[in-house]
Amino acid sequence: MKHKSVLSLLTIFLLAGSLAADTVIEEIIARVNSSIITRSELAKSREELQQELKQQNIAPTDPRAKDKEKDVLRDLIDQQLLLAKGKDLGITGDTELVKRLDDLRKQLKLESMEDLEKEAQKQGVSFEDFKAGIRNQIVTQQVISHEVAPRIQITQKEVEEYYNAHKADLEQPESVDLSEILVSTGGQNVNVDPNSPPPPEDPAKVATAEDKAKELLASIKGGAKFEDIAKKSSDGPTAETGGELGQFRRGTLAKELEDLTFKLKPGDVSDVIRTKQGFVILKVNEHVQAGTAPLKQIENRIQEAIYYQKLQPALRTYLTKLREEAYIDIKPGFTDSGASPNQTKPIYTAAHTDTNSSKKEKKKKKLGIL
Repeated sequence: MKHKSVLSLLTIFLLAGSLAADTVIEEIIARVNSSIITRSELAKSREELQQELKQQNIAPTDPRAKDKEKDVLRDLIDQQLLLAKGKDLGITGDTELVKRLDDLRKQLKLESMEDLEKEAQKQGVSFEDFKAGIRNQIVTQQVISHEVAPRIQITQKEVEEYYNAHKADLEQPESVDLSEILVSTGGQNVNVDPNSPPPPEDPAKVATAEDKAKELLASIKGGAKFEDIAKKSSDGPTAETGGELGQFRRGTLAKELEDLTFKLKPGDVSDVIRTKQGFVILKVNEHVQAGTAPLKQIENRIQEAIYYQKLQPALRTYLTKLREEAYIDIKPGFTDSGASPNQTKPIYTAAHTDTNSSKKEKKKKKLGIL
């Protein structure tokens, strides 16, 4: 089920984030430097927007929906401007593309890239278009990191003001961040639940699993890294991430586990714990106390929040500048909501009004140029 949802999300991303590599001549509604945007690409982006709004329970009549609708063409133009800038900067996204595809392959537990291509085709997606969509996302992100992010400055005063203004929002319940190493005894249930009695098992297998868990714990106490042991020896689904389970608020774990883990300090490792699916060793990565954390403890979080507040206006300023340096021609009847009043307008020669040019214009319309 998880595999299917991952591909579905990426299929949706493809519709929204990439320009189709379709060679069929169709109606062109905008030219951005040497690139074009077609009516079908605009339609796909609008369709994806409607899916997103539906998932967010935003009605089509909602003002937020209307604002997003009017920005669909703007966003497609933004992408082409960023891709063109990426080309100027020599950003190809090739290395990151290979890494992301391989990460996806591993996430879907596939043996090869050929298997990943087959999975994409099952979703009705051209693998080349799929890769182009991911590449476009990589390039635009790297351009923003290179050109926009360095211009965003955050002062200590801004951090302190944000902290004082959002103390109520920054309150947090007590929680622990845990990692696990699981030595399975053959049970199918992967949920840690010490309250449930273990199912009937082969005593020999149980003894072997317990001995192995104790050996792993001894290795950790002897200096081995918990994450390395988890990746190499854990039978749990978290093995690839070094056993990372995530954060658990007080009251969300079984009482025995809560009593055990909440008294441990960050970096502490539990003894071997018998569970329904085997033997587990838990590590406390972080223990967050209830209340508003001291500023120093959450300063990075606050800086990140301020950064994202500043990112959108900074990005719009940058994209406005790119528009003023670019050639952009939009077909009458369509509007770029991000247009700058300082953009250079396309210049048409007298041939456009010459009565002898009517045949040429008809030919252009037929080819989708106008």
